[in-house]
Amino acid sequence: MSAKFPENMPEVFVSNTRLSRDVIRAVQSGKLRNVGPKLYSRNMTDSPETIVRRNLWQILDNYLPGALISDRTAIENKPAEDGSIFVIADRKMDIRLPGIIIRPRKGIPALESDRKFIGSLYLCSTARALLENMRPSRARNSRVPRTCTKHEVEQHLETVLRLSGEAALNSLRDEIKSISTILSLEQEASELNNIIGALLGTRTAQLGSDIARARADGKPFDPNRLQLFEKLFISLNNLAPCHRRSQLNKAEEWSTISFFDAYFSNFIEGTEFGVTEAAEIAFQGKIPLQRPEDAHDILGTYKIVSSSAEMKKLPTSFPSLLELLQQRHAQIMGSRPEKSPGKFKSQSNRAGATEFVAPELVAGTLMRGFQYYQALGYPFSRAIFMMFLISEVHPFKDGNGRVARIMMNAELIAAGENRIIIPTIFRNNYLSALRAMSLSAISEPLIRTLDFAQRYVTQIPWTSLDTAQKALTETNAFEDPNIADRDGIRLTLPVQ
Repeated sequence: MSAKFPENMPEVFVSNTRLSRDVIRAVQSGKLRNVGPKLYSRNMTDSPETIVRRNLWQILDNYLPGALISDRTAIENKPAEDGSIFVIADRKMDIRLPGIIIRPRKGIPALESDRKFIGSLYLCSTARALLENMRPSRARNSRVPRTCTKHEVEQHLETVLRLSGEAALNSLRDEIKSISTILSLEQEASELNNIIGALLGTRTAQLGSDIARARADGKPFDPNRLQLFEKLFISLNNLAPCHRRSQLNKAEEWSTISFFDAYFSNFIEGTEFGVTEAAEIAFQGKIPLQRPEDAHDILGTYKIVSSSAEMKKLPTSFPSLLELLQQRHAQIMGSRPEKSPGKFKSQSNRAGATEFVAPELVAGTLMRGFQYYQALGYPFSRAIFMMFLISEVHPFKDGNGRVARIMMNAELIAAGENRIIIPTIFRNNYLSALRAMSLSAISEPLIRTLDFAQRYVTQIPWTSLDTAQKALTETNAFEDPNIADRDGIRLTLPVQ
């Protein structure tokens, strides 16, 4: 044995007859420790569970070389909730490790269609994994069952269709059929064929999972977004009631706050005008020859947010939600036919790391989110939820942010409360809060940001354009957000 033993060994390894004498000496000298049956590690600090998890597949390869990862594990690609890993190998007895139970069974070894994995291990092909998971199994001694439920198989197939398309699902169906005879799983292949046909709308089958039924009914949705909506709903539903009643009674106050609502909402999206030029567009209909489309964006937004009747319209049903969204989008983007005004997107869109809901999932995802919206009681909570719902689904080719903020403020205005405006300097705060919710399901920044923005609006004097502009300037509302971040400039509340 090398003089550098055990330093030259992996972090964790399975001992054998050749190593046993050196292993005993290393354990006695404190250079190795036992962390499982014949399993030793030279890591003397981390917990055995951490060591095992970090080296999981290498350990499995040590114990059962050539094993085929199968059953539930081949679908989930990770240990089950109770730590079980299911494999096909020449062994029946379980191997118990810290936090992990390797649960082998006898079976047909790797086929040509199965995939090479780590070391000498194999991983069941998706087709084989689905076939073998269609066989029923029962949980014993509080352990998870070896195979997935039919609902879970349906969900997996729907995910294949959602992420990879019909061609990939049809190809999978062909592979299932081709290997079913080898595995003696012809009945399971027939059941899978029925499920796939139902998902594709070519046959009828009784489906159990919610997402599969929605797909078969022609109303597919994005399940990842639904999880975000649920988390935001829980946070908003737990908020204490927050009411900031609008005190705007004069027509000039209404037109002033509506102008700055439209002005800042467009500025966020890159439609940048000076206040004077934007005011001429909104109040006089003056369209600059050099930027007619941008000017129409300002004007279209202003016409909506300055109409008291329009801003009191709320969706009372899902069809009315779709109608409001499309009408408002058509008015904002009316001068941009290339943006398909009033029509939902036909191609996927993204912003940075966020890929928004796929076109075929837009209606179904909006419908599911709308159900959460309807269950919220207070205007502020409903406003935030509605804004995030539209922003996250991103149903249109462009103009989604403006439509989302209009829908948000309609909730507040219809309830007689102050609207929410995002000044230029606050743009990064707002977008960062949206990203925190979208990418990490963290709702607090979004709620906190919009709460401050509403509080800010409440304290600005909207008596006239000049008065409001002066207060906005004094509180840094027009500052470039990137320069403001660099120089430590913040949006401040007006001095009362």
